[in-house]
Amino acid sequence: MADQQFGGVIGRYRSESTPWWPESKRAPKGTPNILLIVLDDVGFAQIRCFGSDIETPTLDSLAAGGLRYTNFHTTALCSPTRACLLTGRNHHTTSMGRVADLPTGFPGYYNRIDKSCGFLPEMLVPQGYAAYAVGKWHLTPEDEYHNGASRARWPLGRGFERYYGFFGGETNQFAPSLIEDNHIVAPPAAWEDGYHLTEDLADHATQYLRDLRAADTEKPFFMLFATGACHSPHQPPPAWRERYAGRFDAGWDVWREATFARQQSMGLLPPTTELSERPEWVPAWDSLSDDQRRVYARFMECFAGYLSHADAQIARVLETIRDLGDWEDTIVLVLSDNGASSEGGPTGSYNDLRVWNITGTTIEEAVQRLDELGGPYVHNNYPWGWTVAGNTPFRRWKREVHEGGVCDPLIVHWPKGIEARGNLRRQYVHAIDILPTLLDIAGIDAPDTIDGVQQQPIAGVSFAHTLNDASAATKHSMQYYEMLGCRALYKDGWKAVVYHPIFDPRPSFDDDVWELYHVDVDASECHDLAAQEPERLREMIDLWWEEAKKYNVLPLDNAPFEAIFGQHPHAPPERQRYVYYPDAAPVPEIMAVNVRNRSHTITAEVAIGDGDAEGILLAHGSGLGGYVLYMKDGRLHYVHNFCALREDRIVSDRPVAAGTRTLGFRFEKTGEHKGTGTLLIDGAPAGSVDIDPFTRTRFSITGDGLWCGYHTGLPICRDYRSPFRFTGRLHRVVVDVDGPTFADPRAEAELSIASQ
Repeated sequence: MADQQFGGVIGRYRSESTPWWPESKRAPKGTPNILLIVLDDVGFAQIRCFGSDIETPTLDSLAAGGLRYTNFHTTALCSPTRACLLTGRNHHTTSMGRVADLPTGFPGYYNRIDKSCGFLPEMLVPQGYAAYAVGKWHLTPEDEYHNGASRARWPLGRGFERYYGFFGGETNQFAPSLIEDNHIVAPPAAWEDGYHLTEDLADHATQYLRDLRAADTEKPFFMLFATGACHSPHQPPPAWRERYAGRFDAGWDVWREATFARQQSMGLLPPTTELSERPEWVPAWDSLSDDQRRVYARFMECFAGYLSHADAQIARVLETIRDLGDWEDTIVLVLSDNGASSEGGPTGSYNDLRVWNITGTTIEEAVQRLDELGGPYVHNNYPWGWTVAGNTPFRRWKREVHEGGVCDPLIVHWPKGIEARGNLRRQYVHAIDILPTLLDIAGIDAPDTIDGVQQQPIAGVSFAHTLNDASAATKHSMQYYEMLGCRALYKDGWKAVVYHPIFDPRPSFDDDVWELYHVDVDASECHDLAAQEPERLREMIDLWWEEAKKYNVLPLDNAPFEAIFGQHPHAPPERQRYVYYPDAAPVPEIMAVNVRNRSHTITAEVAIGDGDAEGILLAHGSGLGGYVLYMKDGRLHYVHNFCALREDRIVSDRPVAAGTRTLGFRFEKTGEHKGTGTLLIDGAPAGSVDIDPFTRTRFSITGDGLWCGYHTGLPICRDYRSPFRFTGRLHRVVVDVDGPTFADPRAEAELSIASQ
């Protein structure tokens, strides 16, 4: 009302007055719906219509009815790419220079996107759109993952009207950490009863669309549907896990060659493109032992089942759009946020939390637990031989800015707006181009201000002109890249690029050797022309520095140790006492009491009736790692789970009597990351155990925080089934801590580097 002057007449009485209502903003009839599907860690070659033999019939059908863009690029990492997609600005402009969990104290790396970088729904909703987000978000700082946080950087604070999904980079697909709208929620069912996150996301996406159409049959919608697939953990439902049994036994070398042959027959890349050599640090499949081949093939079976299952859930969302009569008027974009992930390392990972805690997985353990791979208690990621294969024919991978990290699949489908069917597009496109393209298609100009805040310029350009013109020139002629010290510049079909070791402070940036490729003809970066074209290379390096200054890339820094090993810049001040109350929402790790590498005491104030009470008193983490203090069978229990490698347990040496009690646990540090744990009943010792090692760096990387009185995540030990609420009366739990966490964060970082 305030934006529109009253158009009626106000007299002294109703009889001499004329009412008037402000006009409701409605999008013009025929304005298209938008469905933006963002896959996670899916490499260029892992979708069938981009050369894979993994079954993705839904995505293939979209490609067959639309377009495949084979020169689409991202930032090489998830949060930065998502920031580009939703704002149209470069990731450093949005301050999301790296993932949301790793901020530094410089403008390009605050990881807190300012209102001057408006989100797409903030532009669409005022023009008459509905806007929904479902799935992975990863654009909110970790210190705001709790119910007491500001909602300014939650999805509903950035223009979306409904949200359901998870905030972190990854979550357990069977027992996820979930948020709905503006609050934390528990999964609607347990994994033991058949629950899976991707199916749950599809359920909510279809419900949101049905709710809209039940009330308004014409209002266009924008939906972001962002799957956890295929980020680790690669956890498909059991039946989907078995679909690919034996399919990858020939190994990554054979798979890569066959995939490249399919890509060539499809004409996906310039005919001059070659298959890049397998890196020397990736072993030949034939050089592996029988056990290694068996385990590594199983890793890939889990990934393939995970992707195919996600494809089937996408089909459910698309079918809903058809049923609602919106198919012809809906533009669907499918893309991946970066190249295939190498985070499984050379041998694959059974628990990614172990890397953070300076430990790993042996082939003996992998063989022993082969049947568990892909299940709820294994946080698996395949070995990097499959990463190289997944990025065929490109070099390198996620987190790096060679083509394997930044060239990703993009499918565009729009029955009403695209005349071609099944065609390819080779124009250069970047993630920052998605937003201006969608605004262009919707006939909406980017606003100068949003909620009174002057907007920063949009860096991307529309590629809408290419939808029906394969020969149209790209409007995006130059683009810089930077990720964790790796840098590149694309300009008019050429690319200058340099690899810099990630998280390693020892090599100087000035010592890095730049490479030069004519990617218009050498898309896989096989022929370094730096020696032949020194002047071109020098010019492109100079341009990179200009772009870096312009877009807040500087200072270069590939070692954010403060955020990983030291005090998080936005964590609350350290204190000696923390108090938790039952049934409160979980507290994220960086906001919770840090008991690692320090003496501490946990004291629960309870009242127990005549019958035995049982349940959680305090829990932190999940079945992949953490600790839990609980009552069961009349006795007090404590379990420290070190990365699902070992459990140190104590059961009280006597029952807990009825009445008002204090039940506790004391950890006395005896060395670095080790000590003696003792149970306490009314302050008196009731059993002890030596714990070595105690968790070093994190209890969780999947969003499992600290819980009081219950625990809805994957149980920290298998003695109970979540939520295992305490059945007595729990007043509060007090945690007292003593001493610093890390004496030398840099030394801890060096240990982590050495372990990888």
